[in-house]
Amino acid sequence: MSAQQISPLRKAVLLGVIALAAILAASQARAAGLLRPSDGSLPPLEIRDHAVSVVIEDGYAVTTVEQVFRNPNGRDLEAIYSFPVPEKGAVAEFTYWIDGQPVTGEVLAKEKARKVYEDQKAAGNETALAEQDGYKTFDMAVWPVRAGGDVRIRLAYIQPAHLDTGIGRFVYPLEEGGVDEQRLAFWAAEDAVTGRFSFDLALRSAHPVEALRLPAHPQAVAARDPDGTWRVHFDNGAVPAQPVTEEGTVSLSEGGTVQPAALASLFRLDTDVVVYWRLAQGLPASVELIAHKEAAEARGTFMLVLTPADDLRPITAGSDWSFVLDKSGSMSGKWHTLAEGVNQGLGQLRPEDRFRIVTFDQAAYPLTQGFLPATPEHVQRALADLRALQADNGTNLYAGLNTGLQQLDADRTSAVLLVTDGVANVGETRQKAFLDMVGRQDVRLFTFIMGNSANRPLLEAMTRESGGTALSVSNSDDVMGAVLSATGKVTHEAMHGVEVEISGIRTADLAPGRMGSLYRGQQLMLFGHYWGEGPAEVTLRARISGKPVTYRTRFDFAAVATANPEIERLWAFAAIEEKLQEIEDFGAKADIEQAVVDLGVEFGLVTPYTSMVVVREEVFHQLGMARANRDRLAVEQQAREQRAAQAVQSKRVDQAQPMFQGQRSSYGGGSGGGSGSMDLLGLVLVLLLVAVLWTAREPSRRRKK
Repeated sequence: MSAQQISPLRKAVLLGVIALAAILAASQARAAGLLRPSDGSLPPLEIRDHAVSVVIEDGYAVTTVEQVFRNPNGRDLEAIYSFPVPEKGAVAEFTYWIDGQPVTGEVLAKEKARKVYEDQKAAGNETALAEQDGYKTFDMAVWPVRAGGDVRIRLAYIQPAHLDTGIGRFVYPLEEGGVDEQRLAFWAAEDAVTGRFSFDLALRSAHPVEALRLPAHPQAVAARDPDGTWRVHFDNGAVPAQPVTEEGTVSLSEGGTVQPAALASLFRLDTDVVVYWRLAQGLPASVELIAHKEAAEARGTFMLVLTPADDLRPITAGSDWSFVLDKSGSMSGKWHTLAEGVNQGLGQLRPEDRFRIVTFDQAAYPLTQGFLPATPEHVQRALADLRALQADNGTNLYAGLNTGLQQLDADRTSAVLLVTDGVANVGETRQKAFLDMVGRQDVRLFTFIMGNSANRPLLEAMTRESGGTALSVSNSDDVMGAVLSATGKVTHEAMHGVEVEISGIRTADLAPGRMGSLYRGQQLMLFGHYWGEGPAEVTLRARISGKPVTYRTRFDFAAVATANPEIERLWAFAAIEEKLQEIEDFGAKADIEQAVVDLGVEFGLVTPYTSMVVVREEVFHQLGMARANRDRLAVEQQAREQRAAQAVQSKRVDQAQPMFQGQRSSYGGGSGGGSGSMDLLGLVLVLLLVAVLWTAREPSRRRKK
């Protein structure tokens, strides 16, 4: 959407909100980094070098991070590095250089891996461990970092790369979410890269990419190769490794402080790297198949990507809007920005619309008594009350959402907009209780998930149960990019009750098992196993405004496919997510936990129940640990090198019998490069505003039956 295509009213309001958010102060973000006890009982280590390499192709991204840690102290120390869990990211490689040679880790059940690490550490042997702390962080421990010496490690993780309305988004998470109070009370992070930081990304797309940008990193250089590959690079330049003081200056061995030019070269791991890319307009809707099958008689694994046509109609009916706003302690420093954003949003409601506001911390507080007509008097009175509040206390998410879901009018379309980090720590906290509460109501829930380390499993499960949608938000997000991605979800009809059936070829182990709703511009990614080869018929069934719709296509599954072995790990991660969700919904069960362990070990994935441990090669042999993950990584690396040496191949399989008629959803306008950023609440509030400004009206389920 170009500037000329935005109406003067919309442009003025957007610019007003952007200016407001830019003026108001944002809270200080915590960062990824080396952990040390907050009491200062141990001297800090240094992150000397930090190099990030990302390859995005065929619907998924592989991120590789190499780091060098330095110990400037006179005794050996343990290095513990922590960073937020990437959305849908599965750690598949952890490598530690021992005697100058890279040694790749293997996955064990979490307790077994920790025991191996501690035993080797106690014996004085080199060892390393990668663990996942639930949905919050990945932690890597390395022993020893020798006195005055360096250690080198490499971590790699894989994740799907969705497109939404023709826009792709990749986030390299660095901002620690600040939601784990016990952890933050004990640990502090050393987040400065005292040597060299570099970030490189290669985007290989079979579809033409018109523009690419990094909104929070204007220093990034983006260029397109003759073959269409986009490449991104930025770094801080090579500087001598020097310790950083608490005041942010660099201590030089000869005394004094560093010159400003050298200080600017330091890089702190406190800002997410967000990359957007936009496909060309006018591309057809499609079905794409990415498969891996080593032999004709073997079991194959596939990823099916369905991109529907842009044929969902706009919605114009009026509705009731409930704003459910988190005012717990994690919102400190952002609350007044939130109040101003609600002001802008409510000011655009139509006379026939109604609103109400519910806030919550350790309890819920209905700020308005039921729904109010959106008159200027009601709006100003509600906003005055909102501005008088202060963010504080714990997070009783259940009470807040339960209050927001009450008093709905069966004769009016309703929507609830929830803004939170989802870390419930007061009152009811069981995920099943949240799902039961949402399932009893007939309303769409639109959730804005704030920051890294947010409780995505809970928030995504709730929105899925309601048939709504959830959007993760980073401080480094681009305002217009996020707005363009979000508006279509609430301005147009959606496909509900989506089901996919595959016949003509044997398939099993489909994930996700429940597909829920597809909103305008969204893709459906379906993973599974298949046997044999040949033609298959794929059918998608759903409801649009209560009416059943069916889409069909027919294409072949290959007997052998070896270009994308990473698909096996992506399937395993999707299957693990289903089982972890079941645990959260219904409580822990030994057989389900064991299934997670088995999948993690077989496919070399770090999960809340499995960890990756590195020991010397001879110790692997002594412990009887097979080198399955090392061998799998070698196959994947060879496949990536072969793909990089070839032109990108289209994975579309429905050309002969298109499943969808017409073009896919897309947004136009804009340009490449990187500029412009907004604080997290500013972005969320723009999204809230847009939901109202565009008179977005998503009918409730009662109108779809």
